[in-house]
Amino acid sequence: MNRKEPVLVTGATGYVGARLVPRLLEAGYRVRACGRTLDKLKCRPWSEHPNLELVVADALDSDSMAGAARGCWAAFYLVHSMNSHCRDFAGADRQAAHNMVAAAEAGGIERIIYLGGLGEDSRNLSKHLQSRTEVAKILKAGKIPVTVLRAAMILGSGSASFEILRYLVDRLPLMIAPRWVDTDSQPIAIRNVLRYLTGCLEQEETIGNTFDIGGPEILSYRRLMEIYAEEAKLSKRLIIGVPFFTPRLSSYWIHLVTPVPASIAQPLAEGLRNPVVCKDNRLNQIVEQELLDCRQAIRLALERIQHQQVESHWTDASAAPKAEWSAAGDPLWSGGTVYEDRRRIVIHATPEEIWKPIVRVGGRTGWYYGNWLWRLRGLLDKLSGGVGLTRGRRHESELQMGDAVDFWRVSAVEPGRRLMLSAEMRLPGQAALEFKLRQIADNLTELEQSAHFLPSGLSGIVYWWLVAPLHSMVFNGLLRGIASAAGKQIEKGPERVRVSDALPSKAPN
Repeated sequence: MNRKEPVLVTGATGYVGARLVPRLLEAGYRVRACGRTLDKLKCRPWSEHPNLELVVADALDSDSMAGAARGCWAAFYLVHSMNSHCRDFAGADRQAAHNMVAAAEAGGIERIIYLGGLGEDSRNLSKHLQSRTEVAKILKAGKIPVTVLRAAMILGSGSASFEILRYLVDRLPLMIAPRWVDTDSQPIAIRNVLRYLTGCLEQEETIGNTFDIGGPEILSYRRLMEIYAEEAKLSKRLIIGVPFFTPRLSSYWIHLVTPVPASIAQPLAEGLRNPVVCKDNRLNQIVEQELLDCRQAIRLALERIQHQQVESHWTDASAAPKAEWSAAGDPLWSGGTVYEDRRRIVIHATPEEIWKPIVRVGGRTGWYYGNWLWRLRGLLDKLSGGVGLTRGRRHESELQMGDAVDFWRVSAVEPGRRLMLSAEMRLPGQAALEFKLRQIADNLTELEQSAHFLPSGLSGIVYWWLVAPLHSMVFNGLLRGIASAAGKQIEKGPERVRVSDALPSKAPN
C-alpha cells in the first residue's frame, strides 16, 4: 500500500535502518530517513534517491522528533542507546520511546513498527532485554497502533552479535566459555529481518500485534560457533563450559578479543543467558519468505565481508564526532590551549594519487610506519576499557562520514583534499588527526599531516608532553609511508610546520 506521504525511518544510519531505507525505496515507498548527523545520511549510497528526504533529529530531543514525524503516515522505530558513550542505555531508551510516542501522536502518524528483542518478561531477564521489553510497552501505551517484532540474535555481516561470534572463533582455537554457551536461541538472518519489517508495512493485519521472529533452527551458542568454524574453514574449536564465568567476566573477555567494547558486550553477553526462542510464529504465514538457516546466514555474511560488500556495521550507530575545537585560533571551541604537531611533505604526484593510500589508512593496511607502536597503543587502550585497534574499518579503500577507523572515527572527509579523524581511544582530552592535500605544481603535491590535542586538566598536558617525543619518528614515518605506498618520489620533507605556515582547512584545488 504505497502512499504519497513518507514513511519515517528512525535510526537510519544504524545497522538495521541503513539497510531498511533502500529496501523501502525499492518497494516504491517515499521515505524520510532520520539521523543525528546530516553528513552521515548524505554519505549513504541511497541518499540522493528522488523519493527520499533526509532529516536531522535526535530521539532524546522531543522537538526534533516532532518535526521529523510531522506529515509521515507510518514510522519504523529502530532507535537503541546501547553504545560506548551512554552509561544508562535503559534510561535513554525510555526517554526516547516517550518522545517517539509524543511525536507520532502530534505528527499524525497512523502506525509504528518496532524491532525489539525476544525474551520472556521476568526478573531473570537481562537488562538489555528488559529495556527492549520496556520500550515496547511504552510505545504500545500510546494512542498509535504499534507492531512489535521480537528478534533474537541477528546474523549478518557487520552486526555486533556476528562480530563477537566471528572474532571469538577466528582467534581462539580453545575457549573457556560461560554456562550460557549451551543456552537455546533462535538466530535470524538480517535479510529475513528486513523482509519482515517491510512485510509488516504491506500487511494491515499486522497492525497493533506482537510477533516473534527467528530463523528455522533452535540451537546453542556452542553449536553456532562450531558452524562458523566450519564455514570459515577453521580447525575444530575446543569449547569448555565453566560455571564461574559470569556475564561481566564474559564481557571483559569479549572486549579484549573482539572489536566490541565491554559497554556493548556486557548487555549482549547477559542476554545470551536467557533462552530466546520464538513461541508465536504467526508472522510466517502473513509475510511469506524463505528463512535462511544459521549456516546459510553465516556463509552469506562471510562472503559479504570477503568481497567488501558490508552495507552497514554495528559501529555506524555512533554519532559523527565534531572537531571544531581543533581549528587554530578559535577560542569558542578551543576553550584553552590546543596543542598541535604539524608536518608536511612534498611528493611528485597528483592529489588523487596521494589520496588513495591516505583513505586506506588503518585496518588491515595499518599505519605505514611503526605498526607495532600503534598496536601497543591499541592494546593499552583495550586494557583501560577503550575500543582499541581491533574495530578495523568497514571498507578497505573507502571512507565516509562517521566511519570507524581503528580507534578513530571520520569527522570530515573531502575526497582528494582533506581527511579528519577524531580519536575515540581513552585520553585525558580530545584528539584529532588531519590530512590535507594541495597541488602546488604539475605533478607536485604538498601533504600536510596535523595532530591536534585539547588537554583536559593537568593530566592532559602531561600526556601530551610524554608522547610528543614520539611524534617525529611516528608522523615522519607515516608521511614517508604514504609516499611509498603511492609509489611516488619525495621532493621535500618531511618537516615541521609552524601554525602560521599551515594549509587552510579547505585546501584550494
